[in-house]
Amino acid sequence: MIVLKKNKILTCVFYFGFVFLYLPIFITFLYSFNSLSTMSWAGWSFKWYHLLFQNPLLMRGFVVSIKIASISATFATILGTLCASQGGANKGAHSHLVWMASLSLVIPEIVMGLSLLLFWVAIMKIFPQLTRGFWSIFVAHTTLGTAYVTAIVRSRIVSIDPALSEAAMDLGARPYKVFLAIKLPLLMPALASGWLLAFILSFDDVVLASFTSGPGYTTLPLVIFSYLKIGYTPQINALGSLIILTISLLMSGIWYIIYRRGSSFEA
Repeated sequence: MIVLKKNKILTCVFYFGFVFLYLPIFITFLYSFNSLSTMSWAGWSFKWYHLLFQNPLLMRGFVVSIKIASISATFATILGTLCASQGGANKGAHSHLVWMASLSLVIPEIVMGLSLLLFWVAIMKIFPQLTRGFWSIFVAHTTLGTAYVTAIVRSRIVSIDPALSEAAMDLGARPYKVFLAIKLPLLMPALASGWLLAFILSFDDVVLASFTSGPGYTTLPLVIFSYLKIGYTPQINALGSLIILTISLLMSGIWYIIYRRGSSFEA
């Protein structure tokens, strides 16, 4: 009897958490089709989607965020993999490299943003032709993403049996060949996870971008926050709905591929 009550309580807590997390997303999606710009429902309309694609600020901010997130995530994955591989292979001096690369995990973003701003101001004094914009945001997001990629990849590297690399080197394989042929395929899930996490962190970052962005080069989250200061617009609901729909379709495709592979292995 006690077990049944406990299961009912856990079920209620689960459904409450599920509704608490996903109800705001559903409301955002629903009101993106509202014909009025207020929270009062007045009928279905696609005009906010039409106005969204005609909004140059939101569209430019979206393109800027996608560009910076893609490039910074790629560089963060490369740097994080190099740091993690060095730290995983050597327990001595190279472990300090992993520690330094992971500092961004514990430093508050506002402190990190202020330090990057001061660093970029000093760089601009040496090179006056540089301005805050793409490169300053890129450096900030790459620094943040490298810390997460290092932690993810290193956790995978330490779980790889070192006997595989030792056996390959005993058979005459060079270190780079061992990494490309043995370690890299085993690291691919961690690399993909690290890249996606770095991409998401860069795409929705506000604090670092607010310190490092310059005039004429603003990311999408900063554009949205500037709109919210002026007033509410359902165009943001439409943009959020499109992003959620794209991510949902992407995740559904990934889960379908995993399911098909699992079914083929069982067969």
